Amino acid sequence: MARVLVVEDDQFVRSALIRHLTEAAHTVRSVGTALEALREVAQVGFDVVILDLGLPDLDGGEALKMLRGVTDVPVIIATARDDEAEIVRLLNDGADDYLTKPFSVEHLSARMSAVLRRSRATASGAEPPSRVIRVGGLSIDPLRRQAELDGAVLDLTRREFDLLAFLAERPGVVVARRELLAEVWQQSYGDDQTIDVHLSWLRRKLGETAARPRYLHTLRGVGVKLEPPR
Repeated sequence: MARVLVVEDDQFVRSALIRHLTEAAHTVRSVGTALEALREVAQVGFDVVILDLGLPDLDGGEALKMLRGVTDVPVIIATARDDEAEIVRLLNDGADDYLTKPFSVEHLSARMSAVLRRSRATASGAEPPSRVIRVGGLSIDPLRRQAELDGAVLDLTRREFDLLAFLAERPGVVVARRELLAEVWQQSYGDDQTIDVHLSWLRRKLGETAARPRYLHTLRGVGVKLEPPR
């Protein structure tokens, strides 16, 4: 089971989360402000943080940036906000997943399990392939977790790198969204918007758009493929 930090200022929501997570045999600590969260993370080793955005002392988005400055613990955003631009920003700033309130405890459990599986797989020390993957001007080194485009290093988030590497290992093959969720996100189901957000940011870093693709091509209703420019 996991050590969970719940960062939530609404006492009703906070109590419900603590009760559910404790019943699921997790070890739970909870705080109501961003500064308390930063202190807890600095002093205690957690497996996952559930972070509300509407905190009284500091916006949760700023708290996320500060957390990322001191730890790489997985962070699940719990928010009533569903603005796409904000979701994109949060994912780009280092959130591992997000849930829009209200959500069921079953949904939270599924997302937590997926995030923890990814985190533990990374921590297990399983060595990725040492070969460098090349697709056109792209060069991807799974061992060093570094990607280059035409010799320039790409500044990718962890999930962006995983998505790019997964597609690059299958050049020219259309990969279904369900397969991406299962293999990259370790989820049996999820929101297509999660994939779209990461593809959008990845395209931007590759210097392309959905309307004018170079490497990433989306086939509506089918999936996504990566291939060298023609």
